[in-house]
Amino acid sequence: QVQLVESGGGLVQAGGSLRLSCAASGRTFSRYAMAWFRQAPGKEREFVTAISWSGGITYYADSVKGRFTISRDNAKNTVYLQMNSLKPEDTAAYHCAARERVPSKGVYTYSYWGQGTHVTVSS
Repeated sequence: QVQLVESGGGLVQAGGSLRLSCAASGRTFSRYAMAWFRQAPGKEREFVTAISWSGGITYYADSVKGRFTISRDNAKNTVYLQMNSLKPEDTAAYHCAARERVPSKGVYTYSYWGQGTHVTVSS
């Protein structure tokens, strides 16, 4: 079992930056691929980025490529999402997720989810 708790959300102006964190419980964090998804009001949850257990493989949605960076610190059981050049369309609840083995872009392939942290980008 893995429990995930996100933090770092808030209100930021367009063009600004935020860094989200996702703290995981359990001693086997390093075995899990991690991902960030987001869900805007009235929309489906969508893939943002994912990272392999070693950090050597990363995937990004086209909409965030070049602006967002995912990273992880296995010693701290934490995955991060650095978000730069934020746009109003990035406004959403951001959820981290975990699955065993390889990272995936599919929302239904992840077994464990955090409650989410809200990001609001004002224009």
